Amino acid sequence: MAVALAAVAVATRSVLLRDADQRINGLLVQETNEFANFVQEGFDPDTGQRFTDPNPLLVVFLKRQYPDPDEELIGLVHDPVKNRPAKKVQGRDHGMRHPLVEDDPALKQVFDAEADSGTLRRPEGEVRWAKVPIEAGNGHPPAAFVVAVHPAGEREKATDVFHMLLAISGVALLMTTGIGWVVAGRILRPVRLVRTTAAQLTEQDLTQRIPVKGRDDIAALAETFNAMLDRLERAFAAQREFVDDAGHELRTPITIIRGHLELMGDDPAEREQTVRIVMEELDRMSRIVEDLLLLAKAERPDFVTAEPVQIGELTADVFVKARALGERKWQLAEAVDAEVALDPQRITQAMVQLAQNAVQHTVPGQRVSIGSRDEGDRIELYVADSGPGVQPQDAQVIFERFRRGTARRGARATGAGLGLAIVKAIAEGHGGRVELRPTDGGGATFVLVLQKETTQ
Repeated sequence: MAVALAAVAVATRSVLLRDADQRINGLLVQETNEFANFVQEGFDPDTGQRFTDPNPLLVVFLKRQYPDPDEELIGLVHDPVKNRPAKKVQGRDHGMRHPLVEDDPALKQVFDAEADSGTLRRPEGEVRWAKVPIEAGNGHPPAAFVVAVHPAGEREKATDVFHMLLAISGVALLMTTGIGWVVAGRILRPVRLVRTTAAQLTEQDLTQRIPVKGRDDIAALAETFNAMLDRLERAFAAQREFVDDAGHELRTPITIIRGHLELMGDDPAEREQTVRIVMEELDRMSRIVEDLLLLAKAERPDFVTAEPVQIGELTADVFVKARALGERKWQLAEAVDAEVALDPQRITQAMVQLAQNAVQHTVPGQRVSIGSRDEGDRIELYVADSGPGVQPQDAQVIFERFRRGTARRGARATGAGLGLAIVKAIAEGHGGRVELRPTDGGGATFVLVLQKETTQ
């Protein structure tokens, strides 16, 4: 802004100086033309005849003129004895300092110059001049009419305007700087608050939040930052809980294995029983590790590889595989005829896991239904059982890792609490969700809700 204001002031001064030069040039041309016309058409008021003597010609003309404050109108008559203009007649005097009419050497230089106009460089200041020579005749000496303009006054006016513009620009710059400082400070205050809050965040303390005021972009930034902190806090809390639960689940089989191995004697029957218990616990640890690896892969973008799949055929395949999980009253309730883009292996894994979960919470002879249906903009695949159902307090936690709820649905469930978490991860990997619904007549129904993306 300072450069722009300075450029405006300099440009204004240049324009004013150019206008002053043009006005001076116009003034010189105007005055010389008026005198030339008077020479051609003027009459002596005393005789009524044309002028023959340059002296009365100059006197009569100059009496009728009104020069500007910086202008001199001078009549010069040549003195042949002294070889210089001897007689000088000037227009009205404005009290000008250092007038040209009082500078005899300068007047002689102008009178003797061959050019009709020019510029004098005097110590007292520059003078722009123009003249109209009067030829000698009838015994009269040569003479000349001179117009002299002192441009110092015009240039001082331009300089005064330039200084005034600089002063006004300086005040405007200071005011703008102050206003910009205050406004920028108010605008950047939330940004500094974001930076300060971010600097105070640690892995142990993610509770800091930024107060949101207004509806501008800064407020939107604060809301986005707070939402990011919410996600980070939930992620760190889930991570800590996951580590604690995983450590607890893996510590139990390790303790069992260590205790049995330390107490194992030389009796072959005892050794055989210890080896069997150890192998069972190792198998359980292996399943937990595999499930944890699967849940870790669920965070990767290639966890789901979608392809066109016939939902009816997929439902029938799941039904055939689930029948081998236990002696239950298996029922293929319904199968929708639709083609949807999904990962058949992951969906089969989730449905089989739900069927396994139903087997664990039912007894032989109880009904387990598997089916799929079209719900307009989505496809639902479900597994319904006629077991004891899920307690309301358990429905909020059974899809979390290592969480089985406060009341178990059956005594035969011995998993690590990762099965339904895997089902949830597979559903979310397809952009859907898993829901728990009550079964008519008692029991629980787990439903995979997937958005329909029908392929051609």
